[in-house]
Amino acid sequence: MLFNSFIFLTLFLPVSIAGYYLLGARSPRAASAWLCVASFLFYGWWNPSFVLLLTLSIAFNFAMSWRILSNPAGSRARRAWLAFAIVVDLAVLVRYKYLAALMGVVVSAADIMPAGWVAVAMEDVALPLGVSFFTFTQIGYLLDCNAGIVKERDPLGFIQFVTFFPHLIAGPILHHKEMMTQFARPETYRLRAENLSIGLTMFTCGLAKKLLLADAIAPYADHGFAAPHELQMLSAWGACLAYAMQLYFDFSGYSDMAMGLAKMFGVRFPLNFNSPFKAGSIIEFWQRWHMTLTRYLTSYLYYPLAMRINRARMASGKSTGRLAQRSVGGFAATVAVPTLYTMGLAGVWHGAGLQYLVYGLLHATFLSVNHGWRAWQAARAPSDAPLQAVQGMAPTRLRHAANVLLTFLAALVAFIFFRAHGVHDALQMLAGMVGLRGIEPLGWPAWGEAGMSSLEWLRVVLGRSMLALQIVAMLAIVWCLPNVHQWMGRFSPALERSANAAASRFGWRPSLRWSVVVIGLLLVCLAQLHGEVRFLYFQF
Repeated sequence: MLFNSFIFLTLFLPVSIAGYYLLGARSPRAASAWLCVASFLFYGWWNPSFVLLLTLSIAFNFAMSWRILSNPAGSRARRAWLAFAIVVDLAVLVRYKYLAALMGVVVSAADIMPAGWVAVAMEDVALPLGVSFFTFTQIGYLLDCNAGIVKERDPLGFIQFVTFFPHLIAGPILHHKEMMTQFARPETYRLRAENLSIGLTMFTCGLAKKLLLADAIAPYADHGFAAPHELQMLSAWGACLAYAMQLYFDFSGYSDMAMGLAKMFGVRFPLNFNSPFKAGSIIEFWQRWHMTLTRYLTSYLYYPLAMRINRARMASGKSTGRLAQRSVGGFAATVAVPTLYTMGLAGVWHGAGLQYLVYGLLHATFLSVNHGWRAWQAARAPSDAPLQAVQGMAPTRLRHAANVLLTFLAALVAFIFFRAHGVHDALQMLAGMVGLRGIEPLGWPAWGEAGMSSLEWLRVVLGRSMLALQIVAMLAIVWCLPNVHQWMGRFSPALERSANAAASRFGWRPSLRWSVVVIGLLLVCLAQLHGEVRFLYFQF
């Protein structure tokens, strides 16, 4: 079931909320069980056969958590149960997400089957929705069990934590401490008008991003990436920018909807998307884009490897920390290697194709360069004052704008590999963008051509410039307006508070005026529900 489907909005959501709060007034445990049943129904609506997979995954991981917690901390048995559980979880993920692609590589390399057979075989493999998200959520839980962070052993709370439908399909990737504590509080299950008002506002804003912005520009991106070898410079840039805007508003819209839905049930989600195209560096970009994934990768991949490398260097008498980063070898060992490892796996997590690995390694390279630049700046001697004076001549805002633009262009290059059907198609798109296939004419008629009136000329020019106008308008929204989290200010349902909320004059607050605006926007969105267009992150 999709958040942007008519049956979800008109039947599933109202019934789920009504049952949740009616039961919650009598028994929080009953309301919790109701929400679990609703979440299973939500998940099984697309393909009921995968409900069994989700059920078995939850049962297995909860049993493994018991086995881990039953053994002493730091014991060999505890580590063995953890390793076994993670291997099984990853095996399931490989089975559904990567096996067909791996078979295709082997078959193609060995030339033992026709290429068409491989394509058909891969199309026949159905990928369970959200398999990466609920698998990684549970692996994180098991790792916290091993670290001694998990104390409670509540099966119903664990099921609710994993299956809570606002995050089940495409995140955010949640931490048990921030969620299970909320589910354990009786006040979570009490009806409050404020929760419904705030949640519906956030949800409506996200729905508008998806239906009115992301879906509107998607056909341009789909058309361009379907045949990147045919695109000249302007068309290639148009397709790439169209996809960047589609992905931005699609993911931003989903994140807002998930957060709004959670708030309707009295639950706060961590912020998962915070205007990443306003980032002034690629490091800041990943602190704003898919923020819970960044947190997960940093906690469970980057830091463990970096700490192991630093311990090994200390044992051999080598420098660590900032001192190590002053040398090329030390920087490579302590920063570049963990970054390449983490982002390479992050790229593979997104998909089985080689283009996803390239996507991850590109970002690893960008991040390493960014960290290297920061380390060099931190180590500069006071004798570099003339260089600092030259840099200080440029206005701060201008420098920031240049940094934002550079970061955006770096992300744009990586997005090409993220969207392309393969590395070859991505390279073809890049070739078109740098003008290797030439620059096509704009196709605008000359002023007054063939007796064309000024109004007719303007209509033709606008018609042929529609994609450019949409991109400019969307970039203006992205770069010049506050996001929904900032616009709602202290009323934002995110766990984090907005650091720079919109001016109080224009910010949202519970009022008749804003209620009319939000309901009007919701009605406009409902009028656009001509079909169910899946969110881009559903395929991961």
